[in-house]
Amino acid sequence: MSNHANRGVIYQGNGTVKVEAIPFPELAIGKRRCDHGVILKVVTTNICGSDQHMVRGRTTAEKGLVLGHEITGEVIECGRDVEFIKVGDLVSVPFNIACGRCRSCKEGKTGICLNVNPARPGAAYGYVDMGGWVGGQADYVMVPYADFNLLKFPDADQALEKIQSLTLLSDILPTGFPRLHNRWCWTRLYRLHCWRWACWFGRGRFCSFIRCGLCNCWRYGRRQAESSSLFWL
Repeated sequence: MSNHANRGVIYQGNGTVKVEAIPFPELAIGKRRCDHGVILKVVTTNICGSDQHMVRGRTTAEKGLVLGHEITGEVIECGRDVEFIKVGDLVSVPFNIACGRCRSCKEGKTGICLNVNPARPGAAYGYVDMGGWVGGQADYVMVPYADFNLLKFPDADQALEKIQSLTLLSDILPTGFPRLHNRWCWTRLYRLHCWRWACWFGRGRFCSFIRCGLCNCWRYGRRQAESSSLFWL
């Protein structure tokens, strides 16, 4: 598959990124084969608020880092040990990389996997100090531990019809949804007739404005919310 051209969004230093040619991904981790991995053709990807910390010079990210940890893609190559994911599958990629085998993963603490970052627990694609994994703001990307990490959409054609919404599964939805359950948000949700049908607005990474989908009531400023980005739960 290495005859395919590949491009990525490359961090160039404070305030600057460029789209440049990068190597086509291989089923390898360093010099070791990665038979549990797959190669994806990226279908959609997002720019996360966390990326802005690097781009704006707030981290120790070095020039040349390929950005992007919110990935949805089509499998084009599988390692020989991959059992449940097949070529042609459309999949969502969780932003945190996990092996599924260590103590942390078995306890459900995949964000602090012990086997994917030699420097410290926890890893992510395209992020500073998170294991050196190549990011997914690219044409193609390698995903390790595919059977454990990937969420396969059962009907690819149906998923593609709603791909812009499903792209949120890789990070912002699972990151933001628990905020609905903490004290800060819950005290503001109790008057909604049915929180499961709430419409979620936000200028930042987390919800700021909420509307009930049943009674159409608003909370925290209709005029302000109308100009914000919209996500359906």
